[in-house]
Amino acid sequence: MIKVDLITGFLGSGKTTFIRKYASYLVEKGMKVGIIENDFGAINVDMVMLSDLDSEMCDVEQIVGGNVEADWKRRFKAKLIAMAMQGLKRVVVEPSGIYDVDAFFDVLYEEPVSNWYEPGNIFTIVDARVEDDLSKQARYLMASQIANAGAIIFSKAQEAAPEQIQESIKRLNAMLEEFHSNRTLTDEVITKPWNELTPEDYEKLLNCGWHSADHEKLWFDHNDAFTSLFFMNVHMAADQVKGTVEKLFADKKCGQIFRVKGFFPQTDGSWIEVNATRDNFSMKTIEQAQEVVIVIGQGLKEDAIRVYLTEFQKIYDKSVSRGTDKEKVEDKMWNRGRGR
Repeated sequence: MIKVDLITGFLGSGKTTFIRKYASYLVEKGMKVGIIENDFGAINVDMVMLSDLDSEMCDVEQIVGGNVEADWKRRFKAKLIAMAMQGLKRVVVEPSGIYDVDAFFDVLYEEPVSNWYEPGNIFTIVDARVEDDLSKQARYLMASQIANAGAIIFSKAQEAAPEQIQESIKRLNAMLEEFHSNRTLTDEVITKPWNELTPEDYEKLLNCGWHSADHEKLWFDHNDAFTSLFFMNVHMAADQVKGTVEKLFADKKCGQIFRVKGFFPQTDGSWIEVNATRDNFSMKTIEQAQEVVIVIGQGLKEDAIRVYLTEFQKIYDKSVSRGTDKEKVEDKMWNRGRGR
């Protein structure tokens, strides 16, 4: 039987980063691995972020869309059936950060999927500095995920003080209690920085399994509670990106933003990849990507967000309409981004 590992975690917790490390370890062990990505929204940015892992020993696939649970289950089932004859030893699934774990078991225990696959492990990735002002819907999603996890893995633990980590564990247990779970977290929480994880640590994770803890169900439409906005063809100088993203998180008129991720094309043909939460900002240069920026959160105000992301695009469009040379336009944009 092929074991299927589920990696859950709230928006921006670090699931994709952990998958990179976990899948790399499995491949180093000689295991042929499949990865199934499903981002929140219509465009799968995380799939692009993992594309360099795609190889003979690691098949990276995606489920497009599927924000409605019934659609996700149908597409997940079809993807597993299609991958069943590829000689995989393990499948690692990263659903969106807006996810109910019950959907995972519903598919795995349904024929014909149950003829080839069985549940392996459930990991929940949690930012080591759990916020204390999450909405009820966000707290519910967090509780429902950690209730079933065989291991709760803190991300960015190296950035949190020991007392912050202990406070985060208390907050997670408070969420479980709020939704009447019969589980209390103890030593299942992994607080070691990820760059310090040893082969022995990964072996423990590989065999941590999952829990069948109960919790109260909170019924709400995930798409009403959480929103993903897509901005195409955003042009911005690399040294302007971080400041712009920080302004988005700080401006309450934009709504409650959980995550900003996407890609900005540069004049030299390269791309800037951005992955940011309120407390963490990552940016690197890559060779190929999609021209899209995604903002995820609650109560988002598209017009207010667009003001920040389209400032340079307006310069570009206005100049091109006047027949200005493209390279001169881009030079103007980049010089403005540098404050010249």
